[in-house]
Parts: sequence; C-alpha cells; structure tokens
Amino acid sequence: MCGRFYFYSDSDAVRASFPQLVIPHELGPRYNIAPSQPVAVIANTGKNRLDHFVWGLVPSWAKDPGIGNRLINARAETLAEKPSYRTAYRRRRCLILADGFYEWYQPRSQRAKIPMAFHLHPQRLFAFAGLWDVWHSPDGSEIYSCTIITTSANEFVAPYHQRMPVILQPSDYKEWLAPAECAPKELEHLLLPLPPEQMAAFPVSTLVNSATVDSPMCLERYESCGIL
Repeated sequence: MCGRFYFYSDSDAVRASFPQLVIPHELGPRYNIAPSQPVAVIANTGKNRLDHFVWGLVPSWAKDPGIGNRLINARAETLAEKPSYRTAYRRRRCLILADGFYEWYQPRSQRAKIPMAFHLHPQRLFAFAGLWDVWHSPDGSEIYSCTIITTSANEFVAPYHQRMPVILQPSDYKEWLAPAECAPKELEHLLLPLPPEQMAAFPVSTLVNSATVDSPMCLERYESCGIL
C-alpha cells in the first residue's frame, strides 16, 4: 500500500527530467500528500502536460465520487480483472510525480509505529505508475482523479511493508504513456518492484502522522528510534 508520499521538486527540476513537458503553473513543495488531495500527474492524453488530479480514483461510471476514498491504490496483479481499473489500465494511464513515499513500521523495541521515508538512491525525482479517469457530475462539473499502482515489496521494502508502489524507470515512461489502447499483457513487464539497490530510507518525525501537517519538518530524520 502507499497511503502518503512527498513531492518537493520545483518546476526546474521537473523540466530537467521531462524536457518537453508543459507546466502551466509553478510547483510548490508538498511534504505530506494524503488521499483526496491534488497530486501532480502526467496523463497519457498525448498533450505532454502536467496537471493536478485528485488522489483516489473515481471511475466514470461511479454513482458517487466518494468511491475514490477506497481506490487510492490498485494492485498490479488484478488490474485487468477489477471493474474499477480494467478500462483505465487499457486506456488511461499516467505518471504520478514524487520524491519519495512513507510507510509505517513497528520495531519490536517500540510501542508506536515509526514513519519511514523511502526514496531513490541516489536521491532524485521519480514517477509512480498510475491510472486516471474523469467523472462527470450531474451539475456539469468534472473530477479528474487517479490511483497509484502497487506491487509486492522488493527485498529492501519487505522488512517494513509487504507492498510498495510501482516506480517506473525513466526508460519506461514513453511506453506507459502511450495514448493508444494497450492489452494488459503488453504492460505487465512494467509493473514490477524496483530493484532494491536503487532505494534508500530513513525514519522521520511523527508529524507526518497527521494529514493536516505539510511541512519540511515531516522529513526530519528521527534519530532516536535506532532503526537505520
């Protein structure tokens, strides 16, 4: 599962990773992104544009947008089968930009869970594999939303959690963002755990436990827990 992440890279850093990307507005740092909040997305519309979609997929056929609260993650193993995801998997894929994500871990010596900040090694901007959809409200408004795809944890993440988000390699971005409809079998090879040697993590402040806190202090290293 991936229930929180952070994305503090500025517009210049994003342009360095995506040279042709259209960024309509300057980006502000986010240190504690939670479900139902806007996230930075590049959708496979062929426009090569950065947009902000709500985190929590609302399928076009949904009667109530509240379903998005239950669809923040989509298991890679069942994308082709689940009604909430199977059409989007074929037609509406996206990149969700991030600098890292959080998981909560309970050491045997601790009563409380310790939040862990996972990131790439060396530290750099990356993208989760995601799906998106658009929901049309009876009042004529629209909700663009997305979900993060998860897979089984690699050897680095496994001691902390059994699942992890799918982090795509830059060489895979073009294939994942193909505007054309793709058969599930054509995409399965992309939805694998990132090699463990490409990851690092450290314990952080429990401030991140509250979705109302969005501050650089969320990423302050928590030295006293003795995990890393």
